Amino acid sequence: MSEPVAVTDQSFEQEVLKSDIPVLVDFWAQWCSPCLAVAPVVKEIAAEYDGRLKVCKVDVDTNRQVAGQIGINSIPTLLFFKNGKMVDSLIGAVPKPMIIQFLSKHLD
Repeated sequence: MSEPVAVTDQSFEQEVLKSDIPVLVDFWAQWCSPCLAVAPVVKEIAAEYDGRLKVCKVDVDTNRQVAGQIGINSIPTLLFFKNGKMVDSLIGAVPKPMIIQFLSKHLD
C-alpha cells in the first residue's frame, strides 16, 4: 500500500516536478482542522491510485519557500502536476467523490 510522500522545499523539484507519473500535492498544516479532515482521504487515494499517481504532502509551515513560489493562499489546497507543470487545483476540504472527479479529468 502506497503512502503519501512528505515533500520539503529541498525535495519538491525531484519528487514533484521531475516525477515520471502525475502528482497530486496536498498543501496542509498541522493546526488546520480542514487539512486534518481531508488527510485520511488523501491517504486512501495514495493507496488506490498506486502506480498511476504519486501523492505528496507539503507542510506549509515548515516549507514556506515552495508554498510561496506556487502562491498557496488557502489550505488545504490540492494541486495536480503532470509532466512537471501544475495543471489544476482544488481548494478546501472537499469530499472524496469530488477529489476522484478532479483526478479523473487528468488521468488517462
